[in-house]
Amino acid sequence: MNKRTLAISGAAITALGAAAIMLPNANANPDETSGAKTFSSPAAVKLARSLASDLGDNGAGWYYDNGNRQLVMNVVDEDSAESVRAKGAVAKVVQNSMADLKTATQTLSSDASVPGTAWSIDPVTNKVQVTADRTVTGTKWDTLTKATGQMAGTVSVKRSTGEFKKFDGEETAGAAGGADDAGAGGAGEAAGGAGDAAGAAGGAGDAAGGAGDAGGGGDAAAGGLDGGDAIFGGGARCSLGFNVSVDGAPGFLTAGHCGNESQTWTSDEAGAQQVGTVQDSKFPENDFALVMYDDATTQPSSTVDLQNGNTQEIGRAVEASVGLKVQRSGSTTGVTDGTVTGLNATVNYGNGDIVNGLIQTDVCAEPGDSGGAMFAEDAAVGLTSGGSGDCTQGGETFFQPVTAALEATGAVIGADGGGAGGGDAAGGAGDAAGGAGDAAGGAGDAAGAGNAGAGDAGAGDAGAGDAGAATGAGDTGSVAGQGLN
Repeated sequence: MNKRTLAISGAAITALGAAAIMLPNANANPDETSGAKTFSSPAAVKLARSLASDLGDNGAGWYYDNGNRQLVMNVVDEDSAESVRAKGAVAKVVQNSMADLKTATQTLSSDASVPGTAWSIDPVTNKVQVTADRTVTGTKWDTLTKATGQMAGTVSVKRSTGEFKKFDGEETAGAAGGADDAGAGGAGEAAGGAGDAAGAAGGAGDAAGGAGDAGGGGDAAAGGLDGGDAIFGGGARCSLGFNVSVDGAPGFLTAGHCGNESQTWTSDEAGAQQVGTVQDSKFPENDFALVMYDDATTQPSSTVDLQNGNTQEIGRAVEASVGLKVQRSGSTTGVTDGTVTGLNATVNYGNGDIVNGLIQTDVCAEPGDSGGAMFAEDAAVGLTSGGSGDCTQGGETFFQPVTAALEATGAVIGADGGGAGGGDAAGGAGDAAGGAGDAAGGAGDAAGAGNAGAGDAGAGDAGAGDAGAATGAGDTGSVAGQGLN
């Protein structure tokens, strides 16, 4: 055997040795996706809940990868990973268990609860994401960093350029017809009819005087208001969340900090058209209020105002998931969209106003949007609480889960009780999460529709069509790591 043959043989042996070393390592990759199945969003949610139950303490959250149509399950050991892969999901071996993450949130609550801070569990990064607004400086910043510095592998900290605040507004903001109506995606009513038109649908942007009044006044008494419409009380302007019924009686949900502002609420700034009285209001700790329509014969539609003359039918309530595509309707900024970024969020608004169990999103909102509806296609998801930023610069916004509000009040979605209540929401979450994945497109589908009068919008003429257009969009997302948890 000559030297050249020996050299070739030696190289071949070296290559084989390297392959033998590399191959097992590749197979042991905790993010191995070969052999993973693709799922529709509803199927992924159903499987995830089953796997999470089976994994118990060995599971650490999950999310749905819209781009690849794959379910990603966080696990803490390789044996659990194998069982996940056997079901066709992607197994991601992570450092922090769910118990670790929950312990971190408890530590933050006891050691770092300073005004202007918020935190939530993010299964994509397998960490607790802490956000500090621009007011967290000096001793407040020192307190926060001292606590988080001891949990470096479990907690990450980022700064927000805005300031955490509740998104209720003053009544004068609605009367001005400036930032209020101009930001509502075509809801710029003329002075005089502005307050009433915004109160009914905000979509009557081009309606002149009388049309605005008709939408905000007479129809409110007969058919109630839509989710996202303006409501006024105690000098504050908020937004209606979702119409509900309690033992057959009509009512609606809004933010608890709004419910604390006034016992009675009207559809007009002048206070001449009273629509409801607060029956239950919870804030802080939670942030929801139940307002019952004063006229028991009111038959409000289970719809959300899309602020362009159309409405979205709402037939059920679902739990939020990290990565879920959502829309929000409010009386200041109209319809905006975004993604759920964290669950079980805590936010400290200051002055002792600390709210737990919220949904964190990157959806924008502004004062006056408080209480407004966050929804995913035909599913109610949350009630606008507060956050930082605005719809020019963006920011974080927090929402009270609707399912918790329904369970606490005994209300059900829809005036006729046909929608899912709090108890049914968890089971139905998978079904809604799938079709709702990219519900943000709903606003786009509705764009360009006629500037119908507010009264017409309240009747819910167009909601069903838009829901159909968005059906199935949940699987078309292009951002990896978006989940339906």
